[in-house]
Amino acid sequence: MASAAIAAATNIWTSSTFSHGVLGSSASCFNGFKLENIRASSMSSRSSTLKVSAVMAPPQPQQRAPGSTGAIKHAMTMTEKILARASEKTRISPGENVWVNADVLMTHDVCGPGTIGIFKKEFGTDAKVWDREKIVIIPDHYIFTEDERANRNVDIIRDFSHEQGIKYFYDIKDRSDFKVNPDYKGVCHVALAQEGHCRPGEVLFGTDSHTCNAGAFGEFATGIGNTDAGFVMGTGKLLVKVPPTLRFVLDGEMPHYLLAKDLILQIIGEISVSGATYKAMEFVGTAVDSMTMEDRMTLCNMVVEAGGKNGVVAADKVTFNYLEGKTNIPYEPVYSDDSASFLKEYRFDVSKIEPLVAKPHSPDNRALTRDCKNVKIDRVYVGSCTGGKIEDFMAVAKLLHSAGQKVKVPTFIVPATQKVWVDLYMLPVPGAGDKSCAQVFEEAGCDTPAAPSCAACLGGPKDTYARMNEAQVCVSTTNRNFPGRMGNKEAQIYLASPYTAAASALTGFVTDPREFL
Repeated sequence: MASAAIAAATNIWTSSTFSHGVLGSSASCFNGFKLENIRASSMSSRSSTLKVSAVMAPPQPQQRAPGSTGAIKHAMTMTEKILARASEKTRISPGENVWVNADVLMTHDVCGPGTIGIFKKEFGTDAKVWDREKIVIIPDHYIFTEDERANRNVDIIRDFSHEQGIKYFYDIKDRSDFKVNPDYKGVCHVALAQEGHCRPGEVLFGTDSHTCNAGAFGEFATGIGNTDAGFVMGTGKLLVKVPPTLRFVLDGEMPHYLLAKDLILQIIGEISVSGATYKAMEFVGTAVDSMTMEDRMTLCNMVVEAGGKNGVVAADKVTFNYLEGKTNIPYEPVYSDDSASFLKEYRFDVSKIEPLVAKPHSPDNRALTRDCKNVKIDRVYVGSCTGGKIEDFMAVAKLLHSAGQKVKVPTFIVPATQKVWVDLYMLPVPGAGDKSCAQVFEEAGCDTPAAPSCAACLGGPKDTYARMNEAQVCVSTTNRNFPGRMGNKEAQIYLASPYTAAASALTGFVTDPREFL
């Protein structure tokens, strides 16, 4: 009986061990002791007392923790779930370092040459990228300029894309007329969305801090440096520290004079430019549910202004409808568990928020627009990945048409992408009859819509369209307002919503849009 008991216990032990892969493919040996010897020892013990001194005592079936058996699920946030799946793990926790498989790597004309240089240095001049269909290269920053270094950068990314056979290189060859370049798109973050490169549940790395824009699609999207991008370019992987998540609950009905830009300025003003440092910012609530994709992109776009690692909004019918016809790549959304642990939760009743601006020289220098009514301005700028989407221009056109007045300061119109530029001329403005945005802008005395690009948002060469070459005051729909951001270091930039920008253009002062809506 003793022998039978020992044999039975041994069978339990070995089957349990093999089923969980402890021995790997070598299933005949454990700590150098062959299983055949154990079985032989057990067999011979029928006629003699079994000596256990030569054999490890057979372990009893272990009582495994419920969390490891699946009896109790390890709750995770959306960001944690995306990174867990991308690192081929069943569970991860904030602070853990994991190797993440990238779905998309994006770079552009500013950081692309540096990324390419690092890739070739580390992997070899003849090395091939890890996947030519998962790398997206978009010239967009310093395009319409005579600056030789800027033009050289575009040449470098073009040569590399041809050399590697990059499928998604959105080239521009004739800078004299962007319209004759069918492949040229414009601002990378808006182009990524329009061209179907943003998909729920995926991981998108980009060599631009506003890559977090794509989190609006329910994916992990974050900006990385050239060194990291060079490594991803060669391997498709990156070591990522899992961020904890802050949850922002935006409930209530959006007032007709408020836009998503006001909400993110409210949040940044509340937590400061360092309030979300290396944290995920997840946006939920009834106000978020009712937002368009472009509204959600505005929210996620500026999380980096609060120090955030990434921003994210759960994918829903709005997301799926937007993606319809834009991608044929299957995707699988994930959602935060009800019992997921959030580092902190912030709640806002959007119905009580008023139009806001961020005064110079920081995005968290929040102020009520009506309290800045005595600030005289020199110009208005409408554009960028934050405020150059078609819905942003529709908001500007709506207010200008409603006012029926001429602008009192130069008002620059810079569509984010070529598609947005076309829409400015083709789509009718609600409530303006059959007039397009372009027609409304012309009647109001705005500048003619410019070639799609980042333009003056990042300053750029001195011949960049609408660059602030003098120490002027500007109301802008862009995302940053630190000294020198749009050119001149003495310039003052007031970050605002498209409504506030339009109202301010009409008066020549920072103006609450409720005066015209």
